[in-house]
Amino acid sequence: MATIPSEVNTAPDVQRERRQPAHYEFRARLGEGGFGAVHEAWDTRLQRRVAIKTIRHGGSAGADLVREARLAASLRHTAFVTVHAVEDDSDGQFIVMELVDGRTLKQILQDGPVPLATALDWVRQVADAMRDAHASGLVHGDIKPSNLMVEADARVRILDFGLALRHDALATETVSLGTATSGSDADPQGTIAYMAPERLQGATPDPRSDVYALGVILYELAGGTRPFATLHGLALAAALVQTSSDGWDYPDTLDTSLIALIRAMTARQPEQRLGSMDEVVKRLADLGGKPARTAPAAVARAAPRRAPSRRVTRIGAIVAVGAALAAGTWWGIGPRLGTFAASIAPYSEALDMEQGLADVKLFDRPGSLETAERHFDRILKHSPDNAAAAAGMSLVHAFRYGSDRQDDTWLRKADADAQQALNLNDQLALAHIARGWVRDFQGKRDDALAAHERALRLDPANFFAWYGKVEALRHARRYAEARAAIAEAMRRFPRERVFTDALGVVNYEQHDDAAAEEAFRRSIALQPDAVTAYSNLTAVLMRQNRVDEALRVLQQGLQVRPSAKLYGNLGNILFVRGDYVGAADAFENAVSPVRGAPGSYLNWANLADTLLWIPGRGEEARQAYDKARRLLAERLERSPSDVVLISRMGLYAARSGHPDEARALMGRALTLAPATADVQFRAGLAYELLGDRKLALAAVAAALRLGYPAKYVEAEPDLVALRRDPAYHAD
Repeated sequence: MATIPSEVNTAPDVQRERRQPAHYEFRARLGEGGFGAVHEAWDTRLQRRVAIKTIRHGGSAGADLVREARLAASLRHTAFVTVHAVEDDSDGQFIVMELVDGRTLKQILQDGPVPLATALDWVRQVADAMRDAHASGLVHGDIKPSNLMVEADARVRILDFGLALRHDALATETVSLGTATSGSDADPQGTIAYMAPERLQGATPDPRSDVYALGVILYELAGGTRPFATLHGLALAAALVQTSSDGWDYPDTLDTSLIALIRAMTARQPEQRLGSMDEVVKRLADLGGKPARTAPAAVARAAPRRAPSRRVTRIGAIVAVGAALAAGTWWGIGPRLGTFAASIAPYSEALDMEQGLADVKLFDRPGSLETAERHFDRILKHSPDNAAAAAGMSLVHAFRYGSDRQDDTWLRKADADAQQALNLNDQLALAHIARGWVRDFQGKRDDALAAHERALRLDPANFFAWYGKVEALRHARRYAEARAAIAEAMRRFPRERVFTDALGVVNYEQHDDAAAEEAFRRSIALQPDAVTAYSNLTAVLMRQNRVDEALRVLQQGLQVRPSAKLYGNLGNILFVRGDYVGAADAFENAVSPVRGAPGSYLNWANLADTLLWIPGRGEEARQAYDKARRLLAERLERSPSDVVLISRMGLYAARSGHPDEARALMGRALTLAPATADVQFRAGLAYELLGDRKLALAAVAAALRLGYPAKYVEAEPDLVALRRDPAYHAD
């Protein structure tokens, strides 16, 4: 894409370059590239100023010229530049078009920030215009600040529909990245910075790639800098492909809804991105309506004092791909994601470490842990004794164990990697963090807390140490300390949703449903494409008997991606409603290797509970209980004092015909946590299954006094006889 210089040449230079075509008088050269040149001119017939793009003869330039003129002429929105004519003369061809006066967004940004309301208005104008273009089947392919001009009345014009093409979902092409030679008007570096990751891998432009580019511009306008502003060339391309906008830095002053919009527009995976400019326009309206277009003052404030002769005049034009990037050195970027980074980016331990940890932070996103593993593995191949990479690999395996793909193998690998990291460097905070996460998943809470405290002494601002400390305290049910740690972590990391999630879970576990709901809704606002908060919010709404709202939130989460937690919640809702067949289908999804978590004992137990109530599926229920008990036994062996695991194991023992084991486990659980509502409810259910009505009534009554939802008691099929007992209603 040609970049128009900030200074213009004089008319005599133009006169020497070529003969003036027909009734146009050339006045100044505005810029040039491999295609030819762009001039300001005077139309002597119609007595108006115009812009003329000349096309030198040769190759496919003539065909490209006709194509671009037709594309431009098909765009009716006022934001696009009007094409007046296509002309021929002995020297070549040229397009005559509207001359646009103003300053490019790139120039305005170089002068400093603009008011946020003005920035949002500019982005809305572009989105509104591109909505029309996309509806016509056209995409721009090179939206960037140098291709957006702001006129004196604050109207934004979209220039250089250079890569425009009619969208064909089956088409493919290879993108090339160039380094412009000295004196070229091409702007490949600017193009790369705003190009969607899939475009850098060779995908054809589509409306979502334009959405991505506009999202980067919104990020730059709101935050004052573009992502990875210090990187250049291939390193910049690699960074954009390998990282997610969730890991970009956002100023603390930005509203969470604006951050959520930027993240939605710039999601790395196209299918997770806002799919249309229409959605962008609606989301911008939700931020506070359409900002007033009367913003010339804002533009004037952003502009430096310049002499009138230095005002930049630009035209909107369509440039073929080769001309857009002009002359220079070229690298072809192939479509294979797995080898992309290694093939184009110079090796850097620091960059791989930074990007690997950024991906670990997105542990609940599909593919993020795999990408992080590739970064750490790359370091270890170059430097086998790199303690930080070993610790990073430990975190990958630990978080994988804690995900839907839970398997003891991951935890053993995480433990081995953490030990290796500590052996290599016991002064490295990340090594102690890795050990802390492993110990927490092993149920050794005190060891976990000690490791994270050691890490925080070495690195007081480490995100993973704070997150690990919060989770270990929460798992240990040390709620007062957990709240204090969460408050400090939120002060340090106000945009990290995991601490808001942790606060919501603490509130939920202490039966403060209103506070829990508030926290989970804030988490969704911070990161609307993380399914954890949707699952958590569904659970708290269910507990308040707001089932329709819970189902709506649950479906919003499933639209983001399948999740074992979401399917588990769906199964619980359907079970409570008495739809056992539907609940069984949901729980089967929850244990599915593709959609769920086959390593979760709870999902297998829920499936078994449901299958018991479907005629002819008793044997499947028994097998599901056996699976749940095996998985839970492994967890209980590592965490013999975990009261939740003990009470669940006791309930499963009662259901599967092991009465002595059930009584022993329930007695132990009640001794450890007599004031925990969930434990009391499980004890009541287990005693009822064992035929001890007196103990069952006492435990269920205790659960209700401690805040256990009465609707869950009423919906439990195994408590039908207990609920008919006069003693149940005595209290």
